[in-house]
Amino acid sequence: MSLKFNFKNLYKSDYIVDGVDLDLSKYKDEIEKAHQSILERRANNILGFYDLPEKNCSRINSYIDKIGSDFDNIVVLGIGGSALGNKALYSALRIEKGLHKKLFVADNVDPTLIYDILSQIELKRTLFNVVTKSGTTAETMSIFMIVLKILKEAFPDDYKRHIVVTTDKEKGFLRKVLQDEGYYDFDVPDNVGGRFSVFTDVGLLSSAFVGIDIEKLLHGAKTMRDMCETSDIENNPAYLLGLIHYIYMKEGKNISVMMPYSNALYDMADWYRQLWAESLGKKFNLKGEEVFVGQTPVKALGTTDQHSQVQLYREGPNDKVFTFLTVENFKHDYLIPHLYMDRDEVNYLAGQSISTLLNTERLATEIALTKSQRANCNIMFPQINEENLGEFVMLYEIMTLFTGALLEINPLDQPGVEEGKIATYALMGKKGYTKEKEEIEEMLK
Repeated sequence: MSLKFNFKNLYKSDYIVDGVDLDLSKYKDEIEKAHQSILERRANNILGFYDLPEKNCSRINSYIDKIGSDFDNIVVLGIGGSALGNKALYSALRIEKGLHKKLFVADNVDPTLIYDILSQIELKRTLFNVVTKSGTTAETMSIFMIVLKILKEAFPDDYKRHIVVTTDKEKGFLRKVLQDEGYYDFDVPDNVGGRFSVFTDVGLLSSAFVGIDIEKLLHGAKTMRDMCETSDIENNPAYLLGLIHYIYMKEGKNISVMMPYSNALYDMADWYRQLWAESLGKKFNLKGEEVFVGQTPVKALGTTDQHSQVQLYREGPNDKVFTFLTVENFKHDYLIPHLYMDRDEVNYLAGQSISTLLNTERLATEIALTKSQRANCNIMFPQINEENLGEFVMLYEIMTLFTGALLEINPLDQPGVEEGKIATYALMGKKGYTKEKEEIEEMLK
């Protein structure tokens, strides 16, 4: 079964008095213009993620068949789009599918994190996947060099089989390294940016390793992509959700809260945060005008954050749009036993499942937010499986792209990230950044 949607509480009503008008016809021209811009970029082979559902996975599957019995763990050395999707898919399916092989993600140069990962794995049974398109990502390459030294010391004659590289197929420092040193490699397509790369080798290799059915994942992505080909806003959930968020942004609701009522989907909200923030947070529009647009993505976890965030969400500034993620059927569930039946404080819980309590609390939070005139919607997973996750990822990738087109900004670049990289290069002593280092030292006086 496919994802289900309830967008009712995004529209104007007696409760959501400042909601979006149900009649969206006045946005017809903007919708069509954004749709045409997407079609043009697809025709120019700029939006490669649209074509990924047809990806041939035979090379990945052959590699996994070849090395699978040798390893129990895979450690992804990557950051941002080279890590968040991998982690989200694994977290979502680890329990639901009973995955036995383990994924670790070294996506920070925190020495405690690196120590923690290395202390949990048996080196002999571990594969390291280095993921960086440019091959110059400071965080990824520094951890790779640490790991490479460890592997060479432990297995001087056999260390290369513990390393697989995912990078640009033709250029970049890491491409030269793997050609010189002979590591097995996979590609990052030129026309797919990191945060849109879940369905490339970046996300699929580690998923296949741990036992996720990547063909089913791509099938789900295809189902959603095909559903979202039309410019008919009422029959395109990605466009509809994007348009509504765009309207709310224009009205000053500049925070988007994604609140899964499922621990398994919590890392999916992390993946969403990068996608939404890095794609839409822009200083300039396509005309070069300063616009300073974007909507800050926030993640929350139900029911946990009912006891830490909902007070703010209900009674604080009405500047947020809420998206609940709900799971209808869990693989594992528990009945609340008939204990303390003489006590009215808890006897109403007896005989009901813990998942019923979870989803009832989600509905109760929806009701509470709606009574406080807070715009909210619900995306329902009939169950957590590869197809539904594939649908969800593609839904949000298309939604993000369409929202960027409505905002008339470039959702595929991230110029704001570069200044921090330059400062890091300068402060760490990279050749060619002497002038920048001098400027920074003067600034820090």
